Amino acid sequence: MGLELKNVSYSYNSGTERVLRGINANFDSGKIYAIVGESGAGKSTLLSLISGLDTCKEGDVLYNGKSLKTLDRDEYRSKHIGVIFQSFNLLLNSTAVYNITLSMNISGLSQSATQKKEIAYNLLKKVGIDKETADRKILKLSGGEQQRVGIARALSHNPNVIIADEPTGNLDEITEGEILDIFGKLAHEDGKCVIIVTHSDEVSAAADRVFRLVGGKIEY
Repeated sequence: MGLELKNVSYSYNSGTERVLRGINANFDSGKIYAIVGESGAGKSTLLSLISGLDTCKEGDVLYNGKSLKTLDRDEYRSKHIGVIFQSFNLLLNSTAVYNITLSMNISGLSQSATQKKEIAYNLLKKVGIDKETADRKILKLSGGEQQRVGIARALSHNPNVIIADEPTGNLDEITEGEILDIFGKLAHEDGKCVIIVTHSDEVSAAADRVFRLVGGKIEY
């Protein structure tokens, strides 16, 4: 798997000021990448471009050598990219396992409902959620448990790339460490490419490579 940014620039509709300017970067399987920078530096914009939610005005984002401008971006997001949000974005009145199976249905996976549920339980177990907890509504779970469910949901269609936007921003220090252990296993054992936007020094220290956004450009 290869994800590449080639001379990527981006400006908002007015076009008066570039948020990103001539960014070049490569992201490989089996590694954790941290993207850091001050508020307003363009970190979330960069994630939007990588995840296919938006397209760059100049330059290109390539996935396995193919431009996202030419790919079916809906298929790209539903099959190749898994996104984890700081605010979790889960269905609060539904169970943890239902949040996972719903994501699988949206991705168009062909397994039966019974098979999907079994896969969902296994994914939740992988991130430290037992079956009893998996059957609870999200409202009954702690912040750390909700983030684990968010990670399992991002894994539900077995994507090559995991993108996380401030995934530990709402968590205590101990839970942050546990979540970082999960990311480490996803990258170094399962071969996923994990890209994390963060303000956390602990997350940056756990990354294999850190990209710092300053003035719309990446400093290495």
